[in-house]
Amino acid sequence: MTIGRILEVIKSKHPEVDLTMVKLAYEVAEKAHSGQKRDSGEDYLQHPLETAYKLAEMDIDLPTIIAGILHDVPEETSHTMEEIKKDFGDEVADLVGGITKLGTIKYRGLERYAENLRKMFVAMAEDLRVVFIKFADRIHNLKTLYALRPVKQQRIAKETLEIYAPIANRLGMTELQNEMEDLAFPYVYPDEHKWVVDISKKQYEERKRDAETVIKKIKAELKDNRFVDFDIYGRAKHYYSLYQKLLRKEMDIERIYDLVALRIIVNATDECYRVLGIIHSLCKPMSGRVKDYIAQPKPNGYRSLHTTVYYDNKIVEFQIRTKEMEAEAEWGIAAHWSFKEKSGKRTKVPIDPEKLKWVKMLLKQGDETRKPEEYLDKLKMDFFKNRIFVFTPRGDVIDLPEGSIPIDFAYHIHTYIGEHATGAKINGKLGTLTTALKSGDMIEIIIDKKRAKPGEEWLQYAQTHLAKEKIKQALKKNDGLSAIFRFFNN
Repeated sequence: MTIGRILEVIKSKHPEVDLTMVKLAYEVAEKAHSGQKRDSGEDYLQHPLETAYKLAEMDIDLPTIIAGILHDVPEETSHTMEEIKKDFGDEVADLVGGITKLGTIKYRGLERYAENLRKMFVAMAEDLRVVFIKFADRIHNLKTLYALRPVKQQRIAKETLEIYAPIANRLGMTELQNEMEDLAFPYVYPDEHKWVVDISKKQYEERKRDAETVIKKIKAELKDNRFVDFDIYGRAKHYYSLYQKLLRKEMDIERIYDLVALRIIVNATDECYRVLGIIHSLCKPMSGRVKDYIAQPKPNGYRSLHTTVYYDNKIVEFQIRTKEMEAEAEWGIAAHWSFKEKSGKRTKVPIDPEKLKWVKMLLKQGDETRKPEEYLDKLKMDFFKNRIFVFTPRGDVIDLPEGSIPIDFAYHIHTYIGEHATGAKINGKLGTLTTALKSGDMIEIIIDKKRAKPGEEWLQYAQTHLAKEKIKQALKKNDGLSAIFRFFNN
């Protein structure tokens, strides 16, 4: 990697931008890291340059790219934070300081590991750009895992799958999530990785050929309907994502319809719906497989139209979105740090505070929980497990861990709703409080104001720690009241 390639990427997106400070950062890092080598044998400078290149690809603002170049300087060299602050200002110094404070997250020693995770969430709450640098740093580290001992390879790859990739997912940064997962996959599950690659190879080739035929047909149809500025291409499913889906589909690859999904990129939202109508006029849609994530975005901000159709006795999935939605789908919340030219000034896109609410919840979890193993269990269950999203009767989106039941939903809304729940309507039909929910379900909790006694069996089915803790508290309280009642009646 060279500084020239980084400058080229930035210039391609912002031709008028002044890159003087980026060049200066390179000169400082080159001098500071002079003579240093990594375990892979390459010059140490390659690591911060690869980190900065990934940030430039994401179209992140210049202070973050500069911090990416300098992020290891205070920790690995004699160059001080005071010197960075003097040369590059408070903003860059704060970002570099955030990475330095974060230190290395070790996947050994639960107490130390939990404390380091808390540090990361504090850093995220103070300036989310710190975690963008950490992601870019982690991706290059994963690419050079081959140079490390097997035990260290396992540790770094495992924490990537269990912590880093899920955080990227929560931030809507699908491109980084997929890249981290695919790089870590062969180290954590080598046999499963080989099996997935082998079983999918033939299927990929067949479906790519089918996709090319469909692309020609749809492209011609869109041109006939006066679409001019659009793009259509096939996107192969990432290996780790495919493996996770195979686990849910009894390892039957024939049931994976988006092995090669066709993506159509247009200019405006109304064009997305027009394209959907054209596809459905040509191909029969599969029942229950049309999903409107534009009208109802996923909790991480993902927007797109999805439809699975029958085409010439083949099953094909389409994803339809605008260019803006495409950028957000790849880089998620990081797109808000892409600086836009406006009236000669560079302005940041504002972020909805609701999108970062879960970061504050993570910090709260850390404050409330003292045992590191319990803290880590909570993180993996409530925040880093695969997510589903369901709706309230008013159409509000509720984000829950996969496998959640109406009881989890009820306690998420309010403790009172959970304690007084007697039943649930799922998509307008009566269901039980222990029915597993699916993404897109609309849930209505039936309550009895006179009854406030959670069932002990609820603990067996509830998925979230919040619901389990509230149920335990209520059962303990009820046991105490029963004891008092027995005392006064004896």
